[in-house]
Amino acid sequence: MKAVTLVPGTAAGEVFVMAEPLSFWGGLDAATGAIIDRWHPQCDAVLTGKVVLMERGRGSSSGSSVLAEAIRAGTGPAAILLLTRDAIVTLGALVARELYGADCPVAMVDAADWPALTAAGRLTVEAGAEGTTISG
Repeated sequence: MKAVTLVPGTAAGEVFVMAEPLSFWGGLDAATGAIIDRWHPQCDAVLTGKVVLMERGRGSSSGSSVLAEAIRAGTGPAAILLLTRDAIVTLGALVARELYGADCPVAMVDAADWPALTAAGRLTVEAGAEGTTISG
């Protein structure tokens, strides 16, 4: 499958499908990689090393710093696949790449590919300037 690269990098991991959007600010513990938003249906799930599929983020510009810190600490997702562009998620991964040399590729996928992606057990994401290739 092809996708639009938002943040370059290469990663592989088990698929984690977000049931609802997540705000990383107040929603993710950067020290553990766990979802800590007590109202999120996947509270306590750990995103560390996962290829996270989320339709979109859920705001708070401070979420970029939490995501960047989790990626720096090695507790963040391996990659993030989105249905819609999200500046906050993209910025967090971009800052981690630029400041810390830590990759968490971010790509925007086509809605037609969403069912196959969410059904996959494991994905490899190769995001570059020419686009992103996703394989199972």
